[in-house]
Amino acid sequence: MATPTTHNLAVDGRRLWDAIHETAAFGGTPKGGVRRLTLSDEDRQVRDWFRAACEALGCAVTVDDMGNMFARRPGRRDDLAPIAFGSHLDTQPTGGKFDGVLGVLAGLEVLRTLHDAGYETNAPLELVNWTNEEGSRFAPAMLASGVFAGAIAKETALAQTDREGATFGAELERIGYRGDEPCGARTFSAFFELHIEQGPILQDEDKMVGVVEAVQGIRWYEITLIGQDAHSGATPMRLRRDALVGASRVVAAVDRIGRARPDCVGTVGLMEVKPNSRNVSPGEVFLTVDFRSPDDAKVAAMEADLIAAVAEITSDLGLEGAPVRIWDQPATIFDAECVAAVEAAAEAFGQGSRRMVSGAGHDAAYVARVAPTAMIFVPCKDGISHNEAESSTLEQCAAGAQVLLDAALRYDRKFG
Repeated sequence: MATPTTHNLAVDGRRLWDAIHETAAFGGTPKGGVRRLTLSDEDRQVRDWFRAACEALGCAVTVDDMGNMFARRPGRRDDLAPIAFGSHLDTQPTGGKFDGVLGVLAGLEVLRTLHDAGYETNAPLELVNWTNEEGSRFAPAMLASGVFAGAIAKETALAQTDREGATFGAELERIGYRGDEPCGARTFSAFFELHIEQGPILQDEDKMVGVVEAVQGIRWYEITLIGQDAHSGATPMRLRRDALVGASRVVAAVDRIGRARPDCVGTVGLMEVKPNSRNVSPGEVFLTVDFRSPDDAKVAAMEADLIAAVAEITSDLGLEGAPVRIWDQPATIFDAECVAAVEAAAEAFGQGSRRMVSGAGHDAAYVARVAPTAMIFVPCKDGISHNEAESSTLEQCAAGAQVLLDAALRYDRKFG
C-alpha cells in the first residue's frame, strides 16, 4: 500500500448512487420510500448487506452489545485510535432513501475509494452503523450512540419497549445483532458524520455543502391523559371528562409555546386514542411532545410552559396526567479542529458552502461527548425529510462523500 500523500482521490458518485438504491430495496415502499424500523427483519437484511460489503474490502466488522457495527480498515499506525465516520441505516415508518443511509454508504464509498487506490492512512479508519438513531420504534432517538457516550444507561436502553411491548434487547437478540463487545469500549481519534440537511437552507442559498458547527438542544415528553369513557349520545357535555378534548388543547398549547420564542419549535407527532370508537367520548389519550432550540435556556422555558399548560387543561376538564420528560439532549458544539477540516475540504471542493446549526438530532451529538466530532450536510429537495418524497441528487451525494473523504484525510495528516 502507498504511504499517505496529498494527491487527490475522487469518489465514484455512480457507485455510491447505486448502493443507495440497492439498499432501498430492504423495506422499500410502493411510494418509493423506505420503511426499515430498528431491529426489524428489514434492518437485519440491510445489516447483513453492510457487513458483506465491508468484509469484501478486507475490513474487520465488530458488533457491540447495543448492535452498533464498526468496520475497521487498518492504518500505518494501529496504535492510534481510528478516525471514524458513519451514520445509521434505520428509517422512519414512512422514511426516504437518504436520511442516515447516505452517511453510512458514503463512508463505504470512502473505504472503497481508498481500497481501489491502495491508499494507506496513518490512523486506522472505522465506518459505523449506529443502532436506533430514529427513535421511531424505540424511544428515545440515538439510543445506542447515547449508550456509547455514557449518556444513557445500557440496562435502560435494552429494556425500552415499542408500542407492541417488544423490548429492544429481545429484538436485538432475535435478529442476531447483539455482539459481545461492551458498548462504549472503543475510542475514536475523531468522528465525522455526513447527512442530508433535512431542511431548505442549502437549496435556498444554492450551496452544495453545509459545515455543521452545532446541533440544537432537544427534549422529548410523553403525556397520558386519563378521563372517563362515556356514551356519545347519553352523556351530557357538562358531565364529560373527554381526554381527546384535553389532548387537542395540549396540541394547541405546544404549537403556541413553540411559536412564542425565536429559534424554537414544538411538535406533537404521535397520538393514541382509547377506546377509539366513534360513539364513545375517549377516556384516555397518549401523546408525545418534541421541543427544540439552539438555546438550552429556551428549551427549559418551553418545558415550564408545557407543565403549566397541561396542569391548567387537566384541572379545567377533570382529567389526570402530566408531561414526563423521557429525553434531554442539550445543544452540542462541535470540535473546532474537526469543523475546520470539513470547511477546508468543502472549500477545496469549490461548489459553495456555509456554516450552519443542525435543527435535527444526530448520533454525532452524542459522539461529540467522547471524541472530537463534526458534521457535513448536503441539500435535500425542498428540505423534505422523514418522508417518502425525500430526495437528493447523485451530484449532491457524491459531493458529500468527497468532502467526507477529504476531511478524514486532512485530519489524518496530523498523525503523519
